[in-house]
Amino acid sequence: MAQHKVVTTEAEIDQAIQRAGDLHDDPRVTSVEYRAGSGLDLLILKLSDGRRYVIPREDLQGLQAARPAQIADVEILGNGTGLHWPQLDVDHYVPGLLRYIYGTKRWMAQIGQKGGSARTAAKRKSSQANGRKGGRPRLIAQAASVPEAAPLRAGRGSHPPKQRS
Repeated sequence: MAQHKVVTTEAEIDQAIQRAGDLHDDPRVTSVEYRAGSGLDLLILKLSDGRRYVIPREDLQGLQAARPAQIADVEILGNGTGLHWPQLDVDHYVPGLLRYIYGTKRWMAQIGQKGGSARTAAKRKSSQANGRKGGRPRLIAQAASVPEAAPLRAGRGSHPPKQRS
């Protein structure tokens, strides 16, 4: 197996330090609690501003197949800006979690697909109510292909100038 050397430039380090300095007003994690049990499978993050942030465990990339003891073994890194699960070799960035970013773009797309494919009584009822109102608005094909209107010019009437190709 080939190993790759990671090279970080001085400029990248300086940018990272600058970004970290910009986070000084953002809430940070002061403690993490894992609640598993009947109907519960949650991570509860206690933040430095006193709030608590609850995340379903299955939404966090890398924690799906983990045992409860592995999930409960979490370390707080970077003065509360990171979470690390040493037994799983999984890391999450707290400012990202607070913006509902629970993994890579691909991971987030998969979460979105799960939500969109849910079949619940509440979703069915909502869809039926929407149907009684005429359903989802139709996309007009012409509206998508019409270029954005150009500003009007004085002395040219009310039509925008023709675009040249």
